[in-house]
Parts: sequence; C-alpha cells; structure tokens
Amino acid sequence: MDLVTNYGSSDEEDNTPLNTSTNKIQVNTAPDTGFDEHISGALYTAPTATELTVNVPYDDMTRAVLGPENPFSERRLVTQNVVNGHVDQQAISEMDFRTQHRTFETYGYARDPSLDSGVNLAGQTGQGLMGTGYVGNLAVAAELGGASILDRVKKDLRPNKDARKKRENKGRLDQVEGPDAYKGPWAGYADDNVGVPTGITEEQMEEVEALKSTAKPAHISVKNIARETETDSTIFYGASEHDYLGRTYMAVPQDVDVNLFGEPGEQECFIPKKLIHTWEGHDKGVSSIKFFPKSAHLLLSAGMDNQIKIWDVYHDRSLLRSMHGHTKAVRDIAFNNDGTKFLSASYDRNVKLWDTETGKCIRTFSTGRLPYCATFNPDTDKQNIFLAGYSDKKIVQFDINTGEITQEYDQHLGAINTITFVDDNRRFITTSDDKTMRAWEYDIPVVIKYIAEPDMYAIPAVTLSPNKKWLACQSLDNQILIYGARDRFRLNRKKRFAGHLIAGYACKPGFSPDGRFISSGDSNGNVWFWDWKTCKILKKLKAHDKVVMCTEWNPHETSKLATCSWDGAIKYWD
Repeated sequence: MDLVTNYGSSDEEDNTPLNTSTNKIQVNTAPDTGFDEHISGALYTAPTATELTVNVPYDDMTRAVLGPENPFSERRLVTQNVVNGHVDQQAISEMDFRTQHRTFETYGYARDPSLDSGVNLAGQTGQGLMGTGYVGNLAVAAELGGASILDRVKKDLRPNKDARKKRENKGRLDQVEGPDAYKGPWAGYADDNVGVPTGITEEQMEEVEALKSTAKPAHISVKNIARETETDSTIFYGASEHDYLGRTYMAVPQDVDVNLFGEPGEQECFIPKKLIHTWEGHDKGVSSIKFFPKSAHLLLSAGMDNQIKIWDVYHDRSLLRSMHGHTKAVRDIAFNNDGTKFLSASYDRNVKLWDTETGKCIRTFSTGRLPYCATFNPDTDKQNIFLAGYSDKKIVQFDINTGEITQEYDQHLGAINTITFVDDNRRFITTSDDKTMRAWEYDIPVVIKYIAEPDMYAIPAVTLSPNKKWLACQSLDNQILIYGARDRFRLNRKKRFAGHLIAGYACKPGFSPDGRFISSGDSNGNVWFWDWKTCKILKKLKAHDKVVMCTEWNPHETSKLATCSWDGAIKYWD
C-alpha cells in the first residue's frame, strides 16, 4: 500500500521524493558473552593441576570452571582424588585420637574428627551426625552430655556400674587351697571365663590325630611300587663270621695303633704320597665308596657290576662280604648314623635297604624312576627317614619302617644329583641338572633359598666340610665352588679350586679330617690336592687309568686316602 500511496505521475517525479521502508534483520557476529570480567587479566589453572608456576590470586583460583564438560572424563568432582569422591586429609593429635578411640569403644560415640582444632568441639553444630558434632550413638552422647573417657560421669551412667557385684570373693589369707583360697587382687569376675579351657575337647583331639595318622598327604603324587624279590643274596668271604668272643666284623678293632673311637680331625693331616694297598674285586667300574661311620674300619663300595662289597681296612684288607640284588649298575650308597644299615641306589630303578652285618636286603623302594642319589636324615630321632633324588625332578622322602612315602619335594626342573643335610640337619641342599641349587626346610616342600646364576653350571657332586660350615660343589666348568652351609648359602668368591678336568663326570670332592686340604679326582685318572686357605694346587697324583669318581679321607689317620675309579680298582694311599 505504501507503493500505491506514493505513486504519482511523471510530472511530480522531480518534486515529490519516493519514500520506501523495509524491515532489516540484524545479525551480530560477535555478541557480548559476558565473559569480559573473566578474561581481563585473569589467570586460569586447570582443575587437575598440582603445581603453580606463577602466583595466582585467590579469586582466580576459586572461580567456577569455564567451558564445556569433557564427555569422556569419569570425574564428577573438580577436586576428586579417589575413585568415588574426595577424601579430605585432617590432622589430629595422638592424645585426642586415643581419647576419642577409647570413648567410642566404651560409650559408642566420639567427636567428629573433621572439626577444626581451634573450635570448642563439644556440641559443635553443623558437623557430625545431624549437626551434633558427634558420630556413633547420639542417644548415649546426649545422655552423657558428650563426656569423653577422661571425664567423670555419674555412677548410674557408667557402663561398669555393676562390675563390682560380679567380682568374686578374694578369699581368706589363711587358706591356700580350696574354695576359700586367697586370691586377693587377682580375683576374677563371674562372667570373664578366666581359667575355663577353650577349643576342642580331648575326645575331638584324639579323633583328629586318628585322621592325621590314616590320611595320606594329598600333594604326594607318587607311591612306592617296589615288589619284594627273592633274588637278593649275600656272600661272606671271611674265615668266620664270628670270632672267639662272638663278635662280627662290625666290632671296632682295638688291636691297631690308631684310636678309632677318637674325634675325627684331632691330628694334623698331610698329603698322601704313595700307594699302600689296592682292593680288586669289582668286574667293572666303581662308582662310589664310603668309610664306616665314626670308626672307618670298614669300606663300602658300589660297582657297575651290580654288586656292593664290604672291605676290611686295618687287618688283612680283604673282601669281607658282597651283596647281590640289583640288576643294573649301582650309582650311590649311604650309611645311617651307626652303620648298621645302608642304602643303595641303582639304575634298575630301585633303592634297597641292606643290613650291614648280615648282608640281607631289608626292604626295596621304587617310584618307577631312576634314583640318582639317596641319603639318611642324620638326626638321631629320624633314622627311619631317608631322601632319594630321582630323574623325574623330584625328591621323595621314605619311611623305612612302613615303606610309605611321607613327603615329596617337587620344584626342580631337572634330574636331582645330590642331597646334603646342613644347618644342624634342619635343612638340606639339593643340586640338579637344571643348573640350580635349592635349599629346603626338612619335611616342608617349599624352597627357602633358590640359587641360580646365568654363569652357573650343573653341580653333580657336593661334599660337606668337616666343620659343617662349607659345601664343596664340583661344577661342570672344571672348578670346585664353595658355598656357605648356614643360613644364607652364599657363594664364597674367595675360595675357588681349579686346574683339573672332569669333562662331565660326577667326581666327588673330599676334605681332609682337619679341613686343611681338599681333594678331587679328574677324568684322566689323577687326584688333585689343594690348600684350603690359599686355594693353590699342592699336588697332582696319577692314581688310576680311568676317571676317579671319589676320594675319601680316613677320619682317624693323618694322610690315608681311598680312591675309586671306573677301572674297577679301589686304592689306598698314604
């Protein structure tokens, strides 16, 4: 209509201007956001910042967080410091904490620990449960007036108000026994149950012991599968089994010029120089020899001809008895403490227990695997227990009285080579083909010390020193390493005996009775002697034609040494 109204003729075109009006939409490309007061000179800090590099005013630090919320953040609080919220650290004195802790245990309430220390805490409003300033049982707090354990309250409000009535009679001074015996300040209370036995009864204890005796440990995965055979035999080679007094060769001879009842190591020892006797009787190599315990008047040998022989040491040095029962080579032998019995481990997968005096086989033990070593527990009260190391990486504990397996130690990763009791027979050390040494508590199948180094080699033979402090370990890198036999079982890096060549054989080291010398055979038939203090080679003795497997010192002689070899001979040196 405005266009029609202002429409005119061409004559009026010059005189009357054309007035047009339109509605324009205005768009502000930079609107006022209202953030000017925040932007001007303000210093912003991130809510998660833990350090400030500049001095930020308090007003800037307490401003609200600006900007959009991060949709990927799991935090819901600006000052959240734990998963489910914010934990504010408070400082409280030790005395105040003890007081409030005892108050809570006695009365069931305590002051709110988040209150400021500069404010009167009793009945402070705005904190605690319902603004009372206390936590816990508010009814008791209101009844006691917020008293702490150190404040006095009325007798009728004390929790122990009836304790004196429950106190037992102190008794009479002139009575020692009976119901009126004097108790004095040690008289108890009626319901304190002092002196009343607790736990299971004797009948229940007997039932538990019965279950323990009949139940077999669940962790034992092997069993004794040995079968008794009638092929075990023995042959006596002496003139008579008994002398005119009825004594056997087990009796310690007293007609020699050596005190066989003395303590080993009393005399000073020397290195042997010459051969004084050779025992010949094994058709094949001899793998191990052992002197009779304490007296050393007999020598026990295990051969690859499947036989075990007992030799005389002091008289005519003849063969006394041979035992036949194994069908394959015998690898290891071990006496018990008094020498009346001994064990033999063979490649026929059996461990046999023999009677030393009669030569009879008492019992056979087998798990179906190859036994590499066997040893008795040296404790006098555990002479019925022995341990055997097998090719299936297990150490098995047998009871010779029952023939049952009482424990199994299964942590090694290779065949077990040696078992050595140390530390007053409370622990034992085992070595294995897995190039490690492990220490065990007796009868506990858990390793207490694991010894393994990148440069370690397998240790096929170990000997305990006469003073029970050191272990001489024959390493397959042609050296003898010394480990401590006490708590830490550490390698003594100052003691290292080298120079010989064992070439993979289990040549067992030997100590002189006084501990001054250490000896070992090698693969060429030589016997090497070192000085214990200096670790220097003292002598190299050509003893056998083949590898020398064992060197045993006579504990009562100054320089006598027995050696055995795969050439089938046992030689005695002085």
